[in-house]
Amino acid sequence: MLHQTAWLATVTILGVLEQAYFALQVISVRRKCKITPPLTLGPPEFERIFRAQTNCSEYFPIFISLLWVSGIFSHQVLAAFCGLLYLYARYWYFTGYARSAQERLGPMYFSTGVLCILIVLSVVGLTTHFVSLLYF
Repeated sequence: MLHQTAWLATVTILGVLEQAYFALQVISVRRKCKITPPLTLGPPEFERIFRAQTNCSEYFPIFISLLWVSGIFSHQVLAAFCGLLYLYARYWYFTGYARSAQERLGPMYFSTGVLCILIVLSVVGLTTHFVSLLYF
């Protein structure tokens, strides 16, 4: 069973590390701008990084769920590849948003497209699974 999920687990760990990196960036800019928690308002530089990290955190459970469902019920390697594309897009989303709100848009659309692919893989995989249960 482990070989059937190793790629998914690897992408999951990379995603967790990416989330940790984003959180560390928020901590760093908080210190630089002297903004103590729980404050979330400050200079635009801080607010953009804070929002980028929050947005990435909000989508992370969706991503992880779709990664695992599509990988288990459809195709592990394809799902893991999509996962890597998603993490890459989210990194560029974060760094683009840190520079300007406009620079987040391209990577945001790309990462949304990857999530759509993972949704399709999940639905097709689950449908195939349930249909096979009905006929066998």
